[in-house]
Amino acid sequence: MSPNLRTFAIICCVALLALNSASLFAFANQFHLYFLGACLVLALALLAVILVSPGKAPEPEHPKAEAAKLMPVPAAGNQAEAEVVGFLATLQERGRLVDFLMEDITTYDNAQVGAAARVVHEGCKAALREHFQIRSVREESEGSSVTIPVGYAADEYRLIGNIRGAGPFSGTLVHRGWKTEGVKLPRIVRVDPDRLPAIAPAEVELK
Repeated sequence: MSPNLRTFAIICCVALLALNSASLFAFANQFHLYFLGACLVLALALLAVILVSPGKAPEPEHPKAEAAKLMPVPAAGNQAEAEVVGFLATLQERGRLVDFLMEDITTYDNAQVGAAARVVHEGCKAALREHFQIRSVREESEGSSVTIPVGYAADEYRLIGNIRGAGPFSGTLVHRGWKTEGVKLPRIVRVDPDRLPAIAPAEVELK
């Protein structure tokens, strides 16, 4: 993973930790769904980073001096990184996600935070539906009894409680899970190949 993608992933992880930490406070109970929606957006952004992150190319067999002449100097950001930034820009444009996460919400009351979270939720949900084919891992209602077969996909289930043997496992569905069956990130035309595009331009009113 390139340094820029790694930085973006770290930012998403920190934001996820902040949202989950905020949800532990009593005042955040009424905004639980909004916090959950924002966490989903960030988790999918991390998924996008993983999907578009190019694999590491094998080392060339040329001598080091010759390889140095043959290998081009990498640009500041590649096309995959630009498309990740493009999707983040879409979340900002449609749901003001970056504004919401970068703002210090401790200075606002619950009503103001709730109003802002509603805008983030509605806009980011529309952007997710446009660029990801999302559906739940399990269709049953939460609280239902379910059976997980042998050979289940390890990334689609998190088993908690008393785990014994190799399955099948029976238990209570705590969360239905989410997965995506298709990704269509916005295509970015690189204006300057030496830098990544802006997430949102600075707006200046001229006099």
